[in-house]
Amino acid sequence: MSTFGRSLSHKQRALTVSSPRLFDKSVSSPRFSRKSEVSRLFRVLIAIGSVVSFFLAIGGGYLYVLPNLTKSFHEENLISFNGSDSFCDIFDGKWVVDNNYPLYNASECPFVEKGFNCLANGRTNGDYLKWRWKPRNCELPRFNVHHMLEILRNKRIVFVGDSMSRTQWESLICLLMTGVQDKGSVYEVNGNKITKLIRFLGVRFSSFNFTVEFYRSVFLVQHTWSSKYGIKRVRSTLTLDKLDDISDEWINADVLIFNSGQWWVPGKLFGVGCYFQVNSTLRIGMSIQMAFRTALETWSSWIDTKINPNRTRVFFRTFEPSHWRYLLIAMPSIQMNAFGSLSRKFLQIGAAI
Repeated sequence: MSTFGRSLSHKQRALTVSSPRLFDKSVSSPRFSRKSEVSRLFRVLIAIGSVVSFFLAIGGGYLYVLPNLTKSFHEENLISFNGSDSFCDIFDGKWVVDNNYPLYNASECPFVEKGFNCLANGRTNGDYLKWRWKPRNCELPRFNVHHMLEILRNKRIVFVGDSMSRTQWESLICLLMTGVQDKGSVYEVNGNKITKLIRFLGVRFSSFNFTVEFYRSVFLVQHTWSSKYGIKRVRSTLTLDKLDDISDEWINADVLIFNSGQWWVPGKLFGVGCYFQVNSTLRIGMSIQMAFRTALETWSSWIDTKINPNRTRVFFRTFEPSHWRYLLIAMPSIQMNAFGSLSRKFLQIGAAI
């Protein structure tokens, strides 16, 4: 019985695997070949149909979901006034003439640099002082200095950047001083005169226990003078992967306003022998655009690791093509690009428009 079973099993394997006759019949039959081709074609059509259906489903979902996501994201940058249901996109608007301006007299503010007091320097036309930012579909609240002083009570406001940040800093101080009766209670904490040569300036409003500070950091990252034994044309370097060595001073502010960009040009970099360094390696051939991006990535990483978002509101301000003949008469928060949604409180802080 055992021998018979093994013999039968051997014959079955021979028929199904080894028999040339049976194998040739299954392959060479025209009828079988047509069925096989139809079967393969059918499977291909099913696969193509599945792929097309998948992309149609994804596309339909994209067209349905994207407008809602866009609307949701856009509304993060919209501000509701007075608890109403109406929203204001403060970035969409234009400058309009307002005869109620200016909001302060630069000649009466001790914190305005002489070079930025155009009227005191002989300019006769004051119309340039009367421009106000007007969002397209709403009205911004008027600057209320007494309300603002109360909002800032016990707070710390910090500006970091180049001369654009410094003039904003000066302007905000002058605006706030219009609501302070005792002008002597407002003073620079170290007794310094306002100048671009000092890296730190801080003005204290002692009656309200808050400070408005400025840190000069035109590149935001570390700037280091090179050794005289190094490459001759490299006089200094920007270490793009390290933030400025005074960055620890910026922590624990209630509002941080950054700007950079005016100095990221060939004349203020390569023209004066300033090149880039990353991971302790000099990058002579790196473009300014790539360097600027790398520096901002370093800045962004610092914000994520060092700044407590539950305490500090962070802003990054854009820059103008030129500002040499531009008197900043108000703090244009309108021109800031916020990292994170704007709050109504900070709009009031910047509502000097």
